[in-house]
Amino acid sequence: MVGFACPEGRSAPDWVDFDLFGHQIVAHLAPQACSLAQTNGVDGDQVPVRHFGVVLDMAAWQALADRLCNVGQRFIVEPHIRFQGQVGEQATMFFLDWS
Repeated sequence: MVGFACPEGRSAPDWVDFDLFGHQIVAHLAPQACSLAQTNGVDGDQVPVRHFGVVLDMAAWQALADRLCNVGQRFIVEPHIRFQGQVGEQATMFFLDWS
């Protein structure tokens, strides 16, 4: 995964496990399921319906955002603070893992 330090775990010809910030994420080969997903409007952004997130402290989030920007990662939603000043305020960014 671009920009992440995600060590590879177990794997087979059609799947692989990664260590994602202490959690396991499994990637299966499924070409038929790889079209762009629908989106929903969230706080002014079009967020992909199919997505997952990780919870990081702000310093780790900023370091990740900086690293991804420095390697030229293309974002669906650029890194920014969502719901600023409200309950649920969060740092967020969205990108495709194959871009």
